[in-house]
Amino acid sequence: MLALLLPVLAAAQNETLISQNEKYQSHMNLEFYTSTNAYFTENRFDELSFKINRVRLEISGPLNDRLSYHFRQSFNRYYNPHSLDNLASSIEYANITWRGSDKFSLVAGKQFVALGGYEAYVNALRVREFSEFNNNVAVYQAGLMGVIDFNEDQQLILQVVNNRSGSDSDLYVYGRPDGVEQSKTPLLATLNWNGFFADRALHFRYSASAGQLAQGKNIYYLTCGNVYEKGPIVAYFDAMYSREGLDCQQRVTTLQGAGAGWIPQTAQNVEYLTFIANFDYQFHPKWNAYVKGAYETADIYKANGVFAEGRYLTSWNAQACLEWFPLSEAKGFKVFAHYLYKGHELTENAKALMAVVPHTQRISLGIVYVIPVL
Repeated sequence: MLALLLPVLAAAQNETLISQNEKYQSHMNLEFYTSTNAYFTENRFDELSFKINRVRLEISGPLNDRLSYHFRQSFNRYYNPHSLDNLASSIEYANITWRGSDKFSLVAGKQFVALGGYEAYVNALRVREFSEFNNNVAVYQAGLMGVIDFNEDQQLILQVVNNRSGSDSDLYVYGRPDGVEQSKTPLLATLNWNGFFADRALHFRYSASAGQLAQGKNIYYLTCGNVYEKGPIVAYFDAMYSREGLDCQQRVTTLQGAGAGWIPQTAQNVEYLTFIANFDYQFHPKWNAYVKGAYETADIYKANGVFAEGRYLTSWNAQACLEWFPLSEAKGFKVFAHYLYKGHELTENAKALMAVVPHTQRISLGIVYVIPVL
């Protein structure tokens, strides 16, 4: 069975929604998510429009008892090949898994960066709105991953991937700062631990990552997810931190507003911190409701260029969602109503950059359908 051939993480948001029941047979699904959305800025109505939020084609299957493959393409992304991995950004997965034994497997190719946290792990179709952290981290990269399964409840992952898909000019809106030399090893190494406890009701996903962005400019991630899942309840709390020699997420860099009086530049020495809390309750076989919130900060830990040391932005979002499964949840079809509020507080440091980040709201009514093709 394919479930025995793929390690836990290789099925993530990484989390696959493909049915896996027949030996040596490919499985294909089309993931479809569309909605109509009412947008508001500072409580003023902006627009009502339809949107195809996500369309993805996913194919996976075993080649034999040791080898399996996983391919997924998004039709909502760009198609031009990146210069580093020579693959269009629309390709999220293109990898081969070799299972050397019941305890060890190896994944080679484009894959999910093994970050901790539940929001990062779960299939994107299950998330109406990601945190700013997960929205801005490039989580699909080419590389190599080793998975050690100590038992069915304990897993350790060692992974080395590219820390970007294209050139520095693709990653940084304003390019590398003057005097910063390109990295000769643009890689990211990750150690990830996944553990289940209390009859698998408790699930922990912790990881630490380190890599080089440019000469003398490194990046570090510490991410963790704490999940309780039993019966009708799914609750989780994620904590995510990054320390970036160059602003990969670009959230501080893009605070530079028009009329600031200088040529915009990429921020250096940036750190981001995010907390995410979610509570799902399926109060009926055909009905589920959840509330979710995220609190996030953006700071400069060492002054550089026009960026003074200190806090720049505090952001938060609050969400509420009601989901209806007209057929059954297992069939992958649901209708939802979702409310999102995103707030932002700019500090004096950000205002000195002429930053403008308004509060926004969105009300959505939509459909999610995982269509079994093969």
